Amino acid sequence: MASLCHILLPSFLRRAMRAFELKQLVRESGCELSRIGRSRNWRLSATREQMSDIITRVQNSEEATWQWLVPLLEKHRGNFTQSELISLVKRNPQISVNELVILANCTIAEARKAIDTFEFMD
Repeated sequence: MASLCHILLPSFLRRAMRAFELKQLVRESGCELSRIGRSRNWRLSATREQMSDIITRVQNSEEATWQWLVPLLEKHRGNFTQSELISLVKRNPQISVNELVILANCTIAEARKAIDTFEFMD
């Protein structure tokens, strides 16, 4: 089972224009976004794969004020293990090496190994 990472998002609503749309985008990826008490800080609870999905969605958006979220999530996401890469490939068997490299922020060799391992499984 994938473990959840909890990330503090300071001044979440004040840093982003069209914050309602950003909250919707984050929640569509299956993450939990909650306000911490009555403060202006928010907490994001997400798996590594969900963080990768959010990063891709934010990068593809036209909103420049959302881009501060990308480096923050990339820092907390960390690196995928080989078994996590294989599980990504299992969920999307048609994924290419380049797509896996971008999605998981791994090397080409790690992506090829994960895809090869999946293809030779029973």
